[in-house]
Amino acid sequence: MVRLIISGCNGRMGRVVETICSADPEFEIAAGIDLLGAGDRDFPVCSSPAEFQGEADVVVDFSSPAALEGLLEFGMARHIPLVLATTGYSEEQLAAIDRAAAVIPIFRSANMSLGVNVLLELVRSAARALNEGYDLEIVERHHNKKVDAPSGTALMIADAAAEVLPYEPEYVYDRQSVRRARGKTEIGISSVRGGGIVGDHEVIFAGRDEVIELRHTAMSRDVFASGAVRAARFLASVGKPGLYSMSDLLQA
Repeated sequence: MVRLIISGCNGRMGRVVETICSADPEFEIAAGIDLLGAGDRDFPVCSSPAEFQGEADVVVDFSSPAALEGLLEFGMARHIPLVLATTGYSEEQLAAIDRAAAVIPIFRSANMSLGVNVLLELVRSAARALNEGYDLEIVERHHNKKVDAPSGTALMIADAAAEVLPYEPEYVYDRQSVRRARGKTEIGISSVRGGGIVGDHEVIFAGRDEVIELRHTAMSRDVFASGAVRAARFLASVGKPGLYSMSDLLQA
């Protein structure tokens, strides 16, 4: 039995995690964490991690970067692993996550989808084969409530390509501010926000005489929540401090 704390339990993703865990006998929801309070939850809800005094095996966080400091302090003080599924962390926050991972197991991914992580492998393969002969552009589309841009997944895609390219790429987010031809070492990243788009990422390798496109479309938020629950099950059994990712889960 995995005793789970859902951080951001009143949010859209938190509720999907609750639905999945409630239907799985391997999980027990020990508590939720949310600034909005208990609402209609069937489990105790704390306004901050420090308020929780019970027992738990892992925390799944789908809240906001503002909650990170409290979660890291809680995890390290109670030796409880953390699954961080939130995006939009600053460089300072990423460094804080790295430091905390020396004390407790932390699973962090900007995208918990199995399909997206397969896409990353395809991007690496394509970038390695095509390299500087093709221009790389990434277009990400999300719903009109998403506050960070570009998406964490778009940056994951760019980073995956950058790992294997024979040059140091420049990430370009805005072409409106300059009037010049596209540089050969650029990776263009464009963001679209509208309606109820769950998540769509298009990767374009544009050559002189041909274009190769890779694309992942999430049809519902369940795919991300399911991945986070899988990560929680994995992390609860790890026991060793460290920073883990979806690749570790897939290889387990």
